[in-house]
Amino acid sequence: MFVLVDVYFVPRKICLNPVGYVQTDAVGKEINNKTVVSKIVFDEEYLEALQGIEDFSHLFVIFWLHETSEKNRKNLKIHPCGRADLPLVGLFATCTPYRPNPIGLTRVKLLDVRGTVVTVQGLDAFDGTPVLDIKPFDHYEKTSDFKIADWWKQIIKRKKKEEKRLR
Repeated sequence: MFVLVDVYFVPRKICLNPVGYVQTDAVGKEINNKTVVSKIVFDEEYLEALQGIEDFSHLFVIFWLHETSEKNRKNLKIHPCGRADLPLVGLFATCTPYRPNPIGLTRVKLLDVRGTVVTVQGLDAFDGTPVLDIKPFDHYEKTSDFKIADWWKQIIKRKKKEEKRLR
């Protein structure tokens, strides 16, 4: 006789603890500048876990968007970048920080590792942001046959125009 057992136990609540925190001088929209250099200061207990990351050029940083208010996380559909000229889409189709679980994910360039301090370039996180994890970027992460929404192409086009104007 077989007893049917639910093999997938899904917890209703997940508790995460930061492994470190971001240190940066960037404020406001400056954090979106991919040339900004930041430090991730890991808790001392993770020193051994950092061994070997210096062999990679890029990392994924997973962090908690701690400055995102609960109120702003209620909308399930938004205009990307707050632009009314772009279509109203589901928030999972955007990179908005206003998410049910405010988790950030960014690929960064690894510049230096000294003890528990990892220096990176391109981290779009504020000073004091809790870091949940890091993972190395490798050749398996590349995608050459990707597709993006037309409205996203409009954003890219606009950014390129602004960059040209600022030069």
